[in-house]
This record gives sequence, C-alpha cells and structure tokens, in this order.
Amino acid sequence: MIVTVTLLVWSYAGMTDKYWLQSMSNILDSYADPAVLIDEHYYIVAANRQYEHRFGSHHATGLNKCFELSHGYQRPCDLEGETCPMQAANQSGTTSSVLHIHNTAQGKEHMGIETTPVTDQLQRRFFIEVMKPIREVSAEPIANKMIGRSPAFNQLVDLIQRVGATETNVLLTGPSGSGKELAAQAVHAASARTRKPFVTVECSGLTDTLFESELFGHVKGAFTGASSNRKGLVESARGGTLFLDEVGDIPLHLQVKLLRLIETRTFRPVGENQPFEADFRLICATHKDLPAMVEKELFREDLFHRISTFPIQLPSLKERIEDLSLLVKSILLRIEVSLPLTLSPAAMRLLEQQPFSGNIRELKNILERAVVLREGLEISADVMQRALDLSPICRQTQTDEDKALTSLAQAGYSLESLERVYIKQLLSHYQDKTRVAEIAGCSLRTLYRKLKEGE
Repeated sequence: MIVTVTLLVWSYAGMTDKYWLQSMSNILDSYADPAVLIDEHYYIVAANRQYEHRFGSHHATGLNKCFELSHGYQRPCDLEGETCPMQAANQSGTTSSVLHIHNTAQGKEHMGIETTPVTDQLQRRFFIEVMKPIREVSAEPIANKMIGRSPAFNQLVDLIQRVGATETNVLLTGPSGSGKELAAQAVHAASARTRKPFVTVECSGLTDTLFESELFGHVKGAFTGASSNRKGLVESARGGTLFLDEVGDIPLHLQVKLLRLIETRTFRPVGENQPFEADFRLICATHKDLPAMVEKELFREDLFHRISTFPIQLPSLKERIEDLSLLVKSILLRIEVSLPLTLSPAAMRLLEQQPFSGNIRELKNILERAVVLREGLEISADVMQRALDLSPICRQTQTDEDKALTSLAQAGYSLESLERVYIKQLLSHYQDKTRVAEIAGCSLRTLYRKLKEGE
C-alpha cells in the first residue's frame, strides 16, 4: 500500500492537482480507518471517506492543518506538550505510532495514530496518517467503559492497546477501587478473543473445597451433593479470557493448582481421570504487594513470574485528578439515566479537595449519596457536604477532630498555651532537650526561650 502511494506522489508533477488529489483520495479510501495525506507544513492534502465521516471535515483538505482539526491547537502537538507523530516519522524515516485524543464529530475520542513518511521525485516529504479509533475506552461520559483524558490515563490506555493485541499474561495492580476489572475488560476487547467469553473468577471468595470445583468443574457423583456434571470457569472461558480478580487472596497451598493449569494448559474436573485442554488468555489483578508476599513466602515465586509477564499499574484517582469532572458526569449518568444531574462549581471544589483513598469506587458512593439527598437537578455544596459527612471514614475522622478542638476551646487554650503544653509533654518523655527541640521542629535556643517564657 505504501509503495503504491509513493509512486503516485512521485508522478505528482506530471498530473493536474485535481486528478492527483482524486487518485490519492481513492488510495486512502482503501484503508478501513480514517486516513489522510499531510505535507511537511502540516496541511491535509487528501483524506478518505472514513476521515470525513468521523471528523466532519470534507471541506478541510488543503485548507486546514492536522493539529487544528484534530486538537483545536494553534501550533503543532509537540509544542503543546504531546508527541507529534509526523515529527517522529520525519526524524526516523519510518512509521511512528502514538496515542492521542482527537476532536471528532462524535466528540473527543482516543485514537491510535500511525504516521508513515513518503517522498516524491522532487524530494518533497508527505506523510500518510492512519487513525484507529480506540473503542475500548472513552474520552466522553459513557457507561460501562474506562473513561479519562489525563496523561496518566492515556499512558494506561497505550499499555492496554499494546498488550491487548498479544496473548501475553497480564497482571493488573493498583489500589482498590481504581477500576482493575474494567481495565481487564479493555484488554480483552482489544484482543483477537474479543468475541469470545470474558469470565471473572473472584479468588477472594473461593474456599478450599470450592476452588477446584469452581475452576475446573466436576462430574456427577464426584462428592456429596454433586448430582450432575458441572462445567468449570476455565471451560466457560474457552477461546476467551480468564480474569482472576484478587489473585493474591488464593491460599498458598492452592496456588500450585493454578500454576499447573498455567504451565500445562490442561485441567481435570473433580472426579474425572481424563485431562482436558484449556484455551484462554490469562489476566490477573490484585491490590496486594505480591513481591512482598513472595519475600514472606505467602505467594509462590514461580506463580508470580508466570502471571506477571506484563504488569500494568493502574493510577489512583488522585494521580488522574484531571479526570474527576469527566468521571462525575459519567457516574451521574449511570445513577440517573433519565435526569440531567449536575454539580455546582462549589460542590465540585469540595470533591476536588477529597483524598479519595477508595478511588473511583469511593467517588461513586459519594455521588450516590448526593443524588439521594439532592433537592433539584443541581447538587449544591451543602448537599455534597452532607454526602461527605455520611461517609463512615470521614465521619469518624471529623468526629475525633471536632471533639479534640471543642475540648481545647472549652478549656480556653490559646496557641501559645498549646505550644507550652506540647513542649512539657515532650520533656516528660525525653530528658535530652536537643532531642525535644528536634521533634518540635525548632532550634535548641528557641526551645530554651519558649521554656523561659512559660515560667
């Protein structure tokens, strides 16, 4: 395909502009994804129908620069803090691949960009840019997908896209509530197995007696209560993806059974003598520190290496706080599909100040409480504060702080008197005044001065 386009560009000088542009458009139309031809000055020279449909830019060729249409920028991507695929392709002389968020007729969309340089007989450089929409995630509020636009989120999407196209085992790590199952579903959706089952195994809920039966199935009469044959989750995932959620919760003595499954790619239902071939792509997830568990001999080292071929660390909500507004809109849509609920600016500022130790799951809980407490379609700061106050963690912390402050205020303590009380308490525990000054964060001379003032 690239050779054909190159020959057409070489013969450009002998053709009319109209004929040449039509020929280039026909070539670009052979691509299933949006594609354009760009000159060295970033102008779009030709575009295919897919590009015109997605970007609404049938009038744009020869008039607009790629970064103006795709991003709304006034200058190239590399000057706006992003990688410019055209510059990278120009410097390397080969195809460059990046992930960008583009403005399209459907809104903002994640795009995998592949840019290839071509040269005409006058040594003028052009670039074929092919844009593959990444449908596994969203840059707009939508239900049941990973959502975000922040740099941390885009790095995550890039890793998911790269590993999704392979059969490599993936280990998703990160704090609770950061969206590991959605990430696993995105890896599955980006793979060749996307039309096959995605089967989740909740490892934390598997008891010793249920582990083999749930995972491998059983035959009738295998044990008391086995009144019929039962297909296990490994068989249910045939041709698709097996997702082991909270894999760190599997007891040590059962881990060898999982290791054997991964190594041999065979399993045997309980009560069955004949082994069966397994066919699945493995994705595991945990919020635990597996290397530390390996050190403490709580997790098998050989199993860890088997499941962690391609580790992906999911960012916490605080690490992608730029996505907060987008996540709020998306969650509100899921809670009340039929109502256009919004947050007031003051309510949003309250949310931005939260530590979000529970990440996206905690955000969802807060918003659900706010929706229950709301008076109208806009959630006010007062309603949001009430929703925050109902959090068991926040309420306990605030209650303890309030009690302490109320007690001190009632006792008539000033800032200076609190300082003296603090220093006296330190002196009652430490005889060395140098050590007391170090803990109090002041010099020894300042400590002596404060002691003298308190006499």
